[in-house]
Amino acid sequence: MSLKNKVIVVTGGAGLIGKEFIKAIVENNGIAIIADINEKIGQEAKEALSKELNSKNIDFVKLDITSKDSLVTCIKYLHDKYKRIDALVNNAYPRNKHYGRHFFDVEYSDFIENLGLNLGGYFAASQQFARYFKEQGYGNIINICSIYGVVAPKFEIYNNTTMTMPVEYAAIKSGLIHLTKYMAKYFKGMNIKVNALSPGGIFDNQPEPFLEKYKDQCLNKGMLNNSDLKGTLVYLLSDMSRYVNGQNIVVDDGFSL
Repeated sequence: MSLKNKVIVVTGGAGLIGKEFIKAIVENNGIAIIADINEKIGQEAKEALSKELNSKNIDFVKLDITSKDSLVTCIKYLHDKYKRIDALVNNAYPRNKHYGRHFFDVEYSDFIENLGLNLGGYFAASQQFARYFKEQGYGNIINICSIYGVVAPKFEIYNNTTMTMPVEYAAIKSGLIHLTKYMAKYFKGMNIKVNALSPGGIFDNQPEPFLEKYKDQCLNKGMLNNSDLKGTLVYLLSDMSRYVNGQNIVVDDGFSL
């Protein structure tokens, strides 16, 4: 599955999952754009990955997905430089400092702010890129969602840890899956496809009791590595998935069964 010469923007491209997506794009001959709000971390990721992959096909652009001005500036920069944008991977994970509290501790203002930052940011980014794609004549949007947008949380796996499954996360990711379907239908006839990729848990040095309980809910591996999503992403970006549209593809080792 080749992504030869495809210009692909990954929001949150300097993050845990984003960097693996950048690698996957470059490894499949695409041009990967790290779009991140943190310029220092983004530039460092660009330099490190360019060196690791011995590639000149990685670029960085500073982007705030909640800002229309930032989105318009980003798109103009990329169009002026590459004359095309083939795909947007909505992968950023904006949230405020109170995100992740337990249900009874969440303030209404924080709940609303986090939905605005994340779900609202994905809407804003999709809107501006889709406007460009419509004018261009084609485009591809992939929304990184979650199994917790598909199934109810399995709260028992968080017992005896300080962790929880944030209520904002459930609202954001379930809403994003439906937004994906909405956009796919709305863009009918515009040659813009929209799909969602919903991962299971990604290993990030979580507590061992949690990892053990999580694995008990899976079929083989348990917690996934960030690299385990690369194949599905490349498929959705490639011409092999040309007529896959409005779908949510779950990659979770059976956790949601």
